[in-house]
Amino acid sequence: MTWLILVIAGLFETAWAIGLKYTDGFSRFWPSFWTIAAMVISVWLLGISVKTLPVGTAYAIWVGIGAVGTVILGIWLFNEPVSPLRIISLLLIIAGIIGLKLASPD
Repeated sequence: MTWLILVIAGLFETAWAIGLKYTDGFSRFWPSFWTIAAMVISVWLLGISVKTLPVGTAYAIWVGIGAVGTVILGIWLFNEPVSPLRIISLLLIIAGIIGLKLASPD
């Protein structure tokens, strides 16, 4: 269950990172409200995860999920550039996330 909570925390990290684009520097109320809510939920769920998971592992996986999700959504929503090097880099992050999960004692 802790791993599921951590994955959900990472998805909320993606949500707030993408939400930043819509806040227009926190000058738009509703996008800012939802972005801040996603930030709070993301960190709260991470906090729950580190009760039982090693903090370094949980944090790295949380950041990795957020980074991969944000890049993918940036490509899809904002037409950010796609290149072989970007794709390879994403795959390396995903490999790191999988490796940390496999190496975890839990």
